[in-house]
Amino acid sequence: MNLFVDTSVWSLALRRDAPPDLPQVRRLRDALVGDAVHTSGLVLQELLQGARGPRARALIVERFTAIATIVPTRGDHIDAARLRNACRRRGVQVGTVDALLAQLCIARDLVLLSTDRDFALIADRAPLRLWGRQSGF
Repeated sequence: MNLFVDTSVWSLALRRDAPPDLPQVRRLRDALVGDAVHTSGLVLQELLQGARGPRARALIVERFTAIATIVPTRGDHIDAARLRNACRRRGVQVGTVDALLAQLCIARDLVLLSTDRDFALIADRAPLRLWGRQSGF
């Protein structure tokens, strides 16, 4: 399975204290051993913005060197705006970053691994595939 792991899951998995025993964290741990795991610069940036100190930042940067990074194209940004507008017309406010991450997954046929409930709202209105859930767009 090709997974795109959202900031919410990485943040839980990379905590200094014991990561919570959530299905998404367990799935990430398993995926790092045998599946293709993807990220984007935005996810890395969000993690680094929340890192506590230079040592934590360096560890995150080091760990992410092995993760496939997707660089959004101009078309991805255009389609993300279209996705965000379509969701808004259907009564759901979607953040700019979430719209782009969802669009990256849709365009590249990736399954999104997240604990962020906003993505479930997007998946109800678009062909976003969420781990652990069938999309019913």
